[in-house]
Amino acid sequence: MAHILIVDDSPTDAYLVKNILETNGYKTSEASSGAEGVEKAETLKPDLVLMDVVMPGLNGFQATRKITKKNPATKGIPVIIVSSKNMESDKAWGLMQGASDFLVKPVKQEELLAAINKLIG
Repeated sequence: MAHILIVDDSPTDAYLVKNILETNGYKTSEASSGAEGVEKAETLKPDLVLMDVVMPGLNGFQATRKITKKNPATKGIPVIIVSSKNMESDKAWGLMQGASDFLVKPVKQEELLAAINKLIG
């Protein structure tokens, strides 16, 4: 069973994503800030991280860069950004920070599961 870390400061958004994932057989963990997400990615070594962008302190772009580019212990973990930011420039910036994909909230179940399957099967 694949393990997915959900990093989102909105309890409602995190719950909705967690519900989709657990209903489809994934194990989940949660972090409510970018810094906590980076820390949990390092300690838990999830198969994939779902990352919000707009969070206090370390934002999702910065956290994604730390996970995918700065830390040898986590750089093999794919990150999918799941954000309400939906400009092409946001998507391009997210991918430049090391994200493997970029989904716009509210995320649809089929879209989320397809993106996850593409990365971790």
